[in-house]
Amino acid sequence: CFFVFFFFFFFKQKTAYEIMPSLVGSEMCIRDRSIPVRTLNAEGKKLLASNKVLLGPELQEKEMGGEKITQRFINQLLRPKDSACRKLDRLFPFTKDQILVLTYECIEVVKAEPTVVKVTIPVKVFGDFHGQYQDMMRFFELWRSPIESIHGGDIESYDYLFLGDYIDRGTNNLEVICLLMALKVKFPRQIHLLRGNHEDHAINRVFGFAEECEERLDDDIDDDNSVFQTINFLFDLLPLAAVVEERILCVHGGIGATLKSVADLEKIERPVEIVHEVKTALDQLLIDVLWSDPTENDQELGIHNDAARDPYDTGYIVKYGPDRVENFLRENNLTMIIRGHECVMDGIERFAKGQLITVFSATDYCGKYKNAGGALFIQKDYQIVPKLIYPVDMDKELHWMEQKKSQTPPNWKDNPNDKSFG
Repeated sequence: CFFVFFFFFFFKQKTAYEIMPSLVGSEMCIRDRSIPVRTLNAEGKKLLASNKVLLGPELQEKEMGGEKITQRFINQLLRPKDSACRKLDRLFPFTKDQILVLTYECIEVVKAEPTVVKVTIPVKVFGDFHGQYQDMMRFFELWRSPIESIHGGDIESYDYLFLGDYIDRGTNNLEVICLLMALKVKFPRQIHLLRGNHEDHAINRVFGFAEECEERLDDDIDDDNSVFQTINFLFDLLPLAAVVEERILCVHGGIGATLKSVADLEKIERPVEIVHEVKTALDQLLIDVLWSDPTENDQELGIHNDAARDPYDTGYIVKYGPDRVENFLRENNLTMIIRGHECVMDGIERFAKGQLITVFSATDYCGKYKNAGGALFIQKDYQIVPKLIYPVDMDKELHWMEQKKSQTPPNWKDNPNDKSFG
């Protein structure tokens, strides 16, 4: 298993995951390999109405038995050994009011951050989890979790950077997002949450998160004060990018056609909603950062419309070539881009001669691709250590939202009833 994946990671060309054969087995394998960076480089909307009654400290203590709500979520959800490979109860262990309390606390933390956060090394970088809570727990079980060392974690030693797409398509969106919110509140300087294209109410209303809120919480998703709406307001506040030690740009999708500099992102004021019918330069910039992908390989240069994600050929979603990556890095005095967004068979994939790396952390995406899940650990000496997990045999009942897992890309036409967002 080790040698097969060693070969593919270092020598394969970029390949669309839709047409890749299954390369991974059902057992979980582990790979740990160090790679030096030098080698890889050859308030627009108000949250609450004035008459809204907040859940204050008294209610928090009453509901949580005197225990701080953030710690209660962490104690319940950060249990790698118990949760990594077992079926979870569909009954969520927290009430809507408790989730709202946590979300309000996280909003207060996130809204104080800049649009581009500064991250120091060492740092662990994770790609899309898409509600696959068990995969997150497997990473945390194998390579320690974001908690104090006295509890077996390494938060004193590592920052944690998540590149977005925490929800949708998977079966445990609430576990993933609630745990990340709790960790962000407890460790605001060590936990970094970026926005992905699924952190958008128009997308996650269709691809699973809304339905999970309805089913597991009896949440009225059309109520402005619902869990669904409140968490989506948090999403509108999330930072759009991170820069690691002034060297590495981390975003969800990429640089597209219009991102010229990191300063372009720093100027964006939040909260900001994603406009899918692009009308302004800002609308297009947001689509580029959240939706764009690299081209299929290093030989495909320039900017191209992405037919898979944009079948109506609007030009809003593009692919960018290695030449675009090289020019952007040179003009911004950076050495690398790390991004998520795209399911890649080996969990991690190099592009532009290693100057861009895609990382995708959810295994067996949508229950059909048998892909590995990856993470990147950037060490103090700037070496990058890939960490991979592989699919395990899980109860098919876990894929309770199969009808929501179409790979059809977004429909940019004026059709409010269309559900082909991807």
